[in-house]
Amino acid sequence: MPSNFNDYFSDHSQDYALFRPEYPDELYFHLSHLTEHHNYAWDCATGNGQAAKQLAKYYKQIIATDASENQINQAQQQKNIQYRVTTAEKSGIDDQSIDLIVVAQAIHWFDLDKFALETDRVLVDQGVLAVWTYNLLTINPQIDVVVNYLYSNLLGPYWPPERALVESGYQDIHFPFQELDVPKFEMSAHWKLDQLIGYLNTWSAVKAYEADQQSNPIELIFKDLVTAWGDSEQERAISWPLALRIWRK
Repeated sequence: MPSNFNDYFSDHSQDYALFRPEYPDELYFHLSHLTEHHNYAWDCATGNGQAAKQLAKYYKQIIATDASENQINQAQQQKNIQYRVTTAEKSGIDDQSIDLIVVAQAIHWFDLDKFALETDRVLVDQGVLAVWTYNLLTINPQIDVVVNYLYSNLLGPYWPPERALVESGYQDIHFPFQELDVPKFEMSAHWKLDQLIGYLNTWSAVKAYEADQQSNPIELIFKDLVTAWGDSEQERAISWPLALRIWRK
């Protein structure tokens, strides 16, 4: 594993593959129309390859990198996706070879100054960098109150400081390129209660709480969550608004 990497995710990489929601295809369609060429895209901090497999529909070759080997091992293999274990700041990608760089729910972990230099090095002229994040989900007021209590009251001290960038919608992140206007996108899913619980267990702060308290914090809200949800087999609509920022070199 690369040095100087705070790995919050390898220990539950299988949960990520099972329970993380999918980004909307409309997002990738939009991004593909921003680049003149569609030869190479770089999915930086790919995790289990969630964005890479979607980008593969629009670009001839995808380079998908992650600092966590365990995450890469969970990725779905495709002929036009090349997975590499490496950091965002030292990708090993050829100079001026990438048409599109995407960073999904991960740039808050980077050394932003070094990543800006790496981005400038690997992007072609007029190439595009797109980064996005999402914070809390929305289901209905009764369930949202319980999830918000878990997020803020129980887990507040256990979120790493980088989480503040997520909560601000990446508005404090800047790159020395031309910023583009962006439409609104959101993720959506229809889940049963056990799928929601599986998703909550992927939160890095839940793992930090467990390590510190030797118990799972979701147990403390479980009864309230069951009451708010109702029939555990009932599927409910869930949405996560995306905070998206895009720059052109």
